[in-house]
Amino acid sequence: MARDLPAGDLLRQVWGFDGFRPGQQEIVEAVAAGRDVLAIMPTGGGKSLCYQLPALMRDGVTVVISPLIALMRDQVRALREAGVAAGALTSGNTEAETEAVFQAIAAGQLKILYMAPERLASGGTVNLLRRAGVTAIAVDEAHCVSQWGHDFRPDYLRIGDLKRTLDVPLAAFTATADVETRAEIVTRLFESAEPVTFLRGFDRPNIRLAFQPKNSPRSQVVSYVAARRGQSGIIYCGARARTETLAQALRDAGHPAIAYHAGLEAEARREAEARFQREDGLIVVATVAFGMGIDKPDIRWVLHADLPKSIEGYYQEIGRAGRDGDPADTLTLYGPDDIRLRRTQIDEGLADPARKSGDHARLNALLGLAEATSCRRRRLLAYFGEEMAEDCGNCDLCQVPPKLFDGTLAVRKALSAMVRTGEWFGSGHLIDILTGTTTDKVRERGHDQLPTFGVGRDYGRGQWQAIFRQMMGLDLCRPDPERHGALHLTEAAHPVLRGEENVTLRQDTTQGAKAANVLRTQVSEEDEPLLSALKAKRRALAEAARVPAYVIFPDRTLIEMAEKRPQDLDQMARIGGVGAKKLESFGREFLSVIAGEQPDMHPARRALAGRPEGALFDRLVEAQLRLQRGENGTEKPLSCTTSQIRRIAESRPHSREALARHLDEARLDRFADAFLQEIEAAA
Repeated sequence: MARDLPAGDLLRQVWGFDGFRPGQQEIVEAVAAGRDVLAIMPTGGGKSLCYQLPALMRDGVTVVISPLIALMRDQVRALREAGVAAGALTSGNTEAETEAVFQAIAAGQLKILYMAPERLASGGTVNLLRRAGVTAIAVDEAHCVSQWGHDFRPDYLRIGDLKRTLDVPLAAFTATADVETRAEIVTRLFESAEPVTFLRGFDRPNIRLAFQPKNSPRSQVVSYVAARRGQSGIIYCGARARTETLAQALRDAGHPAIAYHAGLEAEARREAEARFQREDGLIVVATVAFGMGIDKPDIRWVLHADLPKSIEGYYQEIGRAGRDGDPADTLTLYGPDDIRLRRTQIDEGLADPARKSGDHARLNALLGLAEATSCRRRRLLAYFGEEMAEDCGNCDLCQVPPKLFDGTLAVRKALSAMVRTGEWFGSGHLIDILTGTTTDKVRERGHDQLPTFGVGRDYGRGQWQAIFRQMMGLDLCRPDPERHGALHLTEAAHPVLRGEENVTLRQDTTQGAKAANVLRTQVSEEDEPLLSALKAKRRALAEAARVPAYVIFPDRTLIEMAEKRPQDLDQMARIGGVGAKKLESFGREFLSVIAGEQPDMHPARRALAGRPEGALFDRLVEAQLRLQRGENGTEKPLSCTTSQIRRIAESRPHSREALARHLDEARLDRFADAFLQEIEAAA
């Protein structure tokens, strides 16, 4: 790999991309320059490129610390397919894989070394990294260093010591760091040296946001999936048993679906991950145990069948969709039982009161997002400290604005019913009181004599259920685990009860997901047969190489092939995602699908495919053939080697003297004038 190539040239040559994603270039340049860097980038924003590309621009080896074995293995495979010398040392390695990495280190042939944080506890690791010639450290998922985070990994605390011992620059990357976590990352990884910090925003505008109240949730899930048949997706559930039953329901409906949770045997989990990476259109129904380390770029949708634990968890989980930048869809189903469960989990947890209060606040932020009355993305980004100038246009509330009403009086009636019953009852009994329903329980407790009995007859039972759910979402009341889930008022409720604040509610709609929301992300009807053929070719190559399909080419690259239909290797090399190594490995295979069998191209010419030097190479070859027997066609045959012509095409000499570095005197006499003329014409 040419270390002195500019970043943009390496980006094109290795990864096949013509330009950086927003925010990448500055980070790449800072890391390549040896600066200490902290980069907070959204999931799918291209973090890995920000340490992989600088590794090729610097001398020595870059060691990448990551907690995700599956992700490391996938990135190593993808880098090797792109022609980059990469290896990984993890507990998932076979003995042969580990020995191959050690041999590459000993031979000085490694450029990027991935390593699990647990390996830092080994006494020989520092000496190994010194022998490898490590000149930079990259830390993925840097939020794992935070002892307050849900992904805390104790071995991450050793990384700061490693940086000081090796005395090399460190670049830390994460997508899920709030202000407190960012401060902890700086303290623990960089100590006193303040890193250059890049905060690249949290917005993923390609992801559509949507929430729906639960109403026959299994039917809602099945209809949502049916509208997205053939697209890869993840369904998150709050319980292991639910993943199994929902996966079976989808299979019964004719959808390829598998369950995944921490209770499965390790081999079954690995097989599920491998199938999801390998197969198009597979659905994984999982607990949150699934997803970390899954680098599949073409996940088209994420559905939460149950309410997530926090807004951070929600953001991270939906972020697994649309990592390729193409449109992706999300839906979160929720109901009062979800809210009650999440509150109880916090209250019955072992955390101290301050942490519980913080967890309730994070859940409140998610519930506020669920019960939002206007643009969801503005509310989501505001939680992370970002402001949007205008509504996003890509959430359910922007696309179908909800009908709102002044719910102040209804909420005050509900709060009054709670107070008058001593805050000892759940929403079902309170609704009976409000609607004037004389049940045995109401009569036995004398609640049919309360002033609030029957004051809510203007709403039906379903409407009151929606009002109570929105009240919990607005944190006006919470279930009390010590009173079997009875609702009690929060501090926020008292100004409403006193008439000092108003409450705006949504007229609830418990409708299933509509097929109209399906995102068309593939190709036009006329290009669909070709895209299917290209995917079949990719699947065959991936199975033969035992790698995920996207390691060969991602969907976006195949879509561009189907739409542009390249007819030769030069045109193929201009397709996004087709770098030099992949062109050499797979170019003719995919061209044969598009344009039929292709004539063989000399390796020296193939190395210039898609570049201006390739066109100049062809013109020089034509000039040589024309002059092979001289101007008059009577002289002794003379020609240049293909390697000579390639070097001339790449260096573009502009004088006979410069050309003499590549040709002897006889060839100079025969070809110099014609070659210089072609070089000038190509300038």
